[in-house]
Amino acid sequence: MMPLAVTAYTATSAMGHGLDAQRETLERMRSGLRPNDFSSAPLACWIGRVDGLEQAALPAEHASWECRNNRLAWLGLNQDGFLAQVQEARQRHGASRIGLFVGTSTSSIGATEEAYRRLDANGNFPADMQRPAIHAPHSLAAFVAAALGLEGPCLTVSTACSSSAKVFASAQRMIALGLIDAAVVGGVDTLCDSVLFGFNALELVSTQPCRPFDVARDGISIGEAAGFALLQRVEAAPQAPRLLGYGEASDAHHMSTPHPQGLGAGLALHAALARAGLEAAQVDYLNLHGTASQKNDEVEAALVSRTFPATTRASSTKGFTGHTLGASGILEATVALQAIEHGLVPGNLGGDTPDPACGPSFAWRNEHQPVQVALSNSFGFGGNNACLAFAAAGFAA
Repeated sequence: MMPLAVTAYTATSAMGHGLDAQRETLERMRSGLRPNDFSSAPLACWIGRVDGLEQAALPAEHASWECRNNRLAWLGLNQDGFLAQVQEARQRHGASRIGLFVGTSTSSIGATEEAYRRLDANGNFPADMQRPAIHAPHSLAAFVAAALGLEGPCLTVSTACSSSAKVFASAQRMIALGLIDAAVVGGVDTLCDSVLFGFNALELVSTQPCRPFDVARDGISIGEAAGFALLQRVEAAPQAPRLLGYGEASDAHHMSTPHPQGLGAGLALHAALARAGLEAAQVDYLNLHGTASQKNDEVEAALVSRTFPATTRASSTKGFTGHTLGASGILEATVALQAIEHGLVPGNLGGDTPDPACGPSFAWRNEHQPVQVALSNSFGFGGNNACLAFAAAGFAA
């Protein structure tokens, strides 16, 4: 595939606001999880909550978009000079030649929950919640397009937990076709009752901080995050890291349980390697989906063991952030990019007693070494799977 330059990227999560905070948290192996202090009714679990979001109201010109999810999107866009980078790209290419591709699993459903909790005597939404645009799955993309002043193709991807990984694939295809010259990709998901109680009803939520790949793991911790990246042709930024490849697959095995042999996950992983022109042994770091659910980790550990040599380092970073659902793809892509930029292989936080199924590739504590190639796995409900391949500038497969 035609590689793309990742000319800017940013992330905001329970690890902090922006890339410096994220790197510091990873370096210190400090979890951002906390006992649940969010849900409208008590629920014993741990969450990855973004600090300061309640005080981060949208600017007056965007007040019609006000809701927790769009607040987090705006907070995320204002980190790491990302807005300025997009403005520069808009001046270079024109607003209509930059696409916007964002992933989310619940969009602003939290606002809809609030509206239903506050129905008036006639059963209507309260006046301040009668804003149809925020009660729609496309709320996030429409808001970000307005906030960035973009007029190109605008797409919402909602494939559960692979949503904001698959946006990279959509962007690459449109740039390769010549329909656009650059793309903003990203994802945002925020905490809400639908997610917390929904996953709890599936018996997937742990009452303790999640423990990816630990022998005694017993479920996920849910988090929230926003992340964005700016993709352009390599000649626009020859020294920027590259998106080398992507892989997508849908095995449709089950509504919520992964294929027992990791069929779709393996197809996505191998498609990413093939599209990037890589051999498995060339991969220095693999950021795993690693949710700390029994089945996901079992299947993914087996996939790693049969695909990669011991020299490839692998870890899950959900012990830092919780599972940020539709934002996990972009969040963990930024971790992979920081691994390349700083030579940091983050340790698998929470895996204190490694599952015996985990092979020698697993990094249980931080490791510092050159990383030229990094992959990121994102596996979603319904068998929606994606894998992204990134490399340092100048890397030759």
